[in-house]
Amino acid sequence: MDMKKLAGMFIIILGLWGICNPTQAQKTDKRKFGFNVKANKKAVIGEKEVTFNISIFDSTWKTAKYVNKPLFFTIIKKDKKEIRKDTMLTFKQGAFVYKTKIKSSQDITFTFNDTNTSMTLRVKYFPTWMSILPALMAIAFALLFREVIVSIFAGVFLGAWILSGLGVFDLIPAVLTVADTYLMKALNDGDHISIILFTMMIGGIVAIVSKNGGMAGVVKVLSKLANSARNTQLVTWLLGIAIFFDDYANTLVVGNTMRSVTDRFKVSREKLAYIVDSTSAPVAAIAFVTTWIGAELSYIQDSVQQINGDAKFTGNWQIKEGAYSIFLNSLEYSFYPILAIFFMLILLFTRRDFGPMYKAEMRARRGEIQELKVSAAENEEFEPIKKEYLKWYNAFLPIMVVIVGTIIGLVYTGMDSVAQKLGTSDVWNNLASLNEGKDPGTIRKVGIILGEANSYVTLIWSSLLGLILAVILTVSQRIMSLKQTMDTMANGFKTILGSVLILLFAWALASVNKDLGTGDYLTGLIRDSGLSAYWLPVVTFMLAAFVAFSTGSSWSTMAILYPLILPAVWKTAKSSGLDPTEAMNIFYHVTAVVLAGSVFGDHCSPISDTTILSSMASGSDHIQHVRTQMPYALTVATVSIVASSAFFMIGVPWYLTYLISLGILFGVVRILGKPVPEAV
Repeated sequence: MDMKKLAGMFIIILGLWGICNPTQAQKTDKRKFGFNVKANKKAVIGEKEVTFNISIFDSTWKTAKYVNKPLFFTIIKKDKKEIRKDTMLTFKQGAFVYKTKIKSSQDITFTFNDTNTSMTLRVKYFPTWMSILPALMAIAFALLFREVIVSIFAGVFLGAWILSGLGVFDLIPAVLTVADTYLMKALNDGDHISIILFTMMIGGIVAIVSKNGGMAGVVKVLSKLANSARNTQLVTWLLGIAIFFDDYANTLVVGNTMRSVTDRFKVSREKLAYIVDSTSAPVAAIAFVTTWIGAELSYIQDSVQQINGDAKFTGNWQIKEGAYSIFLNSLEYSFYPILAIFFMLILLFTRRDFGPMYKAEMRARRGEIQELKVSAAENEEFEPIKKEYLKWYNAFLPIMVVIVGTIIGLVYTGMDSVAQKLGTSDVWNNLASLNEGKDPGTIRKVGIILGEANSYVTLIWSSLLGLILAVILTVSQRIMSLKQTMDTMANGFKTILGSVLILLFAWALASVNKDLGTGDYLTGLIRDSGLSAYWLPVVTFMLAAFVAFSTGSSWSTMAILYPLILPAVWKTAKSSGLDPTEAMNIFYHVTAVVLAGSVFGDHCSPISDTTILSSMASGSDHIQHVRTQMPYALTVATVSIVASSAFFMIGVPWYLTYLISLGILFGVVRILGKPVPEAV
């Protein structure tokens, strides 16, 4: 036989023998076989379950032999103690899965029984108290550097580093995780993008109505009412309420505009700065449509999503209210901002002051007004481009469009959402089915509809319409060219960029805290301390005040505390045995006092941006402004704490609480205050 034919037959026989001999086939595959193990966590905080996904390298083994057949592994822990021999793993979604609880740092070795191929993976264990470190670092850095964005970034980085294993070689991966995981997660949320857009558009509106003279026109109309020292202060107060949509705009516009008027009637610069400061952040914080509302709604919504995503909360313990509805309900407990606003009216109508403010007012009445020059450059952003053309409606109309548009949008989206739930267009007459079969009444019906509203979409709609109208009014009256108007709008966007960055990193910090289980740790601390859930509002108020006073920023305080406190409060209320209704009232209360405490601390802080702006815009010495304002802020805060604790615990209705609190403040002014004459 030809040698070539013999060789060919020999090769064919060898091939057939290899196919038909399974032992030899396994040896061939055995040589090629490999696998990889990945854990869903490189480190855990407290005892947690870790999932290991085992992927087969060789495609033949993966798809042909083991997809429909379990694999057997021997899994060994750090101490060489065999967990279980012949552990059977099943194939799920492209990998073999093994789950186990980690109670200490472990080196876990996976050995494939058929081949003795091994791979070791280390999972680190950290105690639960470390979960609070990122938030503490954010606070500490804010105190040390007085810079919010860097401080919150440091907190996010520390959290990512802990979750990466806290090793030296984990430093760079942790930095990258901040960007590619936590910041991207924050930006990959539709609600977050909505808040950014709304905040920027409000910034654009503020810039345009300032430059086109509309805001100065509003001031001009109201300033005509000023004909005495008391009326001048009242007009300043009214302007502070009227320019509610942004605290910076409020401060700079009211302070700069009313300074010459208050000087004419011998009102001290310190008193002007106090009125300006106390109608800026307190008003912007609780008004329905402001540059603050977007951030507040975002923090509330993220906390609610975190709570509802927790398997511990089911049925009635799921929070079904929308963020806007929670915000509106929390206003009942916003004691400090509301009392601070009305405390000024008590001072005005009694014509009394006390403490350092009384001395400042008496000096001013004698004509000794302590001036502080304000540079034109600092106020240029809000100076009208045509000082002779100041029309109030150029500001009033765009702002009214935003307000009315928001109200209509909330009702429209709320009705639409409820209609889809009920399966009928007759929403108003069928709301009983969403209220345990009982007629909810008019107020509750409105609450249900607003609770179902899409506030994010509504805010975008209304702010866009307001921005468009502001542009049309400005260009059509030839106050500015279209290019100038667009440049002004862009400058408005820039002014809000800092706030947007704070929001972005705050969302990232909230996500890190969730992964670390910070809320669970805080809940455990509160539970173990024996602190009643009813004391949480008071403790939260004082904590927020301390952070805001130390950092000088209400925004940074809200960004740090809201994601920590709200989930912890809900868990504490449940573990304390409260029913969901009681828990929700405490949730509303704490939502309000984080904001209220932030504003109070901000008022007393000499490094607060709004406090500095208030003294600057009013032409007051900054330290004098802080000295004269602090006794008033402390007085209101003390009454607010009493209202948040004693009255709340004994069940006094919120409206009576406000009346009693105002009565107490009136009594304090009558006892401590001394009459200040119109002139000396």
